[in-house]
Amino acid sequence: MKILLSALLLGVTIFSTTLNAKEKYFVVERESASVAVIEDGLVRRHMENMHNMNHGIIKFDGDDAYLISRDGYVVKFDPKTEKKEAEYKTSKSAIGFVIGKNYVAVANYDDKSVDILTRDLKPIDKIVTGSKNVGIKTYKNMIVFAQMDNDKVTVLKDENAGKGLPKFKIFKEFKVGKMPFDAMIKNNTYIVGFFLTKAFGVIDLDKMEFSEIKVTSKDNKPVLKVPHFGFWSLSEDKTFIPAVGDNAVMVYDNKFNFIKNVEMQGLPVFTSLSPDKKYLAVTFSGKDFPTIQILDTKTLKIIKTFTFTGKVLHVRWSKKYPELYVSVNDANQVNVINTDEWFLEREIFQVEHPSGIFLYQMPNKK
Repeated sequence: MKILLSALLLGVTIFSTTLNAKEKYFVVERESASVAVIEDGLVRRHMENMHNMNHGIIKFDGDDAYLISRDGYVVKFDPKTEKKEAEYKTSKSAIGFVIGKNYVAVANYDDKSVDILTRDLKPIDKIVTGSKNVGIKTYKNMIVFAQMDNDKVTVLKDENAGKGLPKFKIFKEFKVGKMPFDAMIKNNTYIVGFFLTKAFGVIDLDKMEFSEIKVTSKDNKPVLKVPHFGFWSLSEDKTFIPAVGDNAVMVYDNKFNFIKNVEMQGLPVFTSLSPDKKYLAVTFSGKDFPTIQILDTKTLKIIKTFTFTGKVLHVRWSKKYPELYVSVNDANQVNVINTDEWFLEREIFQVEHPSGIFLYQMPNKK
């Protein structure tokens, strides 16, 4: 009886914590070396002096937040107080990073290396590759990344197995397609795309086996260029890929068998799945830059089209509310769409040239 009561109390505690989770949006201000902080639908603060925010990226891990700037700075800050805690310059140009249990690893373009830092951004090691490095991911006690200039994927393994400071050494390298440029990871599968090979590579990180998959679309035509994987969306049974140079989103099953092309209004750039995987938001380039279309992932039908007053650079679904946040860059706005009834709910001003939108969930103050 005591065990049952404890289990019930634990369930109530978890449920209460979930209800009390508060959302805070960090929006990269692309031209201003700053980040706007949105709470309760309003811009509350701006984090300034955050370096070159062109393609700035923010990631969260527990109570820690990290930002990487285009000019090679990594910044650690407290996402609750927005106070900067540390920063470190790894190179003149950095492209991506990952957060491990006891380290932060940064893939560099400019000085052709991968930096391993402590969680407080103290240098541990610099692994020189002689290549621009991209597609950095983690799996168990490994770091995986692609060498763009050397047509390689490198697997580093922590010889200390997560105890104390990490000691990463090359564990395995794979010769892959020409000019790898981006990657994604799902469970134990690392998927890497290529600029100059009409396919993508798949590495089973448990078996350490590489294979190449040629993606085809309608009428068995090869896909000429695989877009950045940050623009892909994966549900449990479908993969959505924006077609490059075609007004379509390509839909595959989870084994990359072609299902169909969904005709869109313009040239798709970015796809983003809702948290419940029921809807897909699609953004565009060119004359349709100001447009978003919403796709029903079950019927594969377009259910709504929104056109804004400027270029849409990024979207972010709320995890708590029926809302979709949209950065409208040259209108200096973040707009919020109601996703229950599909209408423009509000416009948030006082944001300068917004691009990436990053969501942090924190407990409500009592």
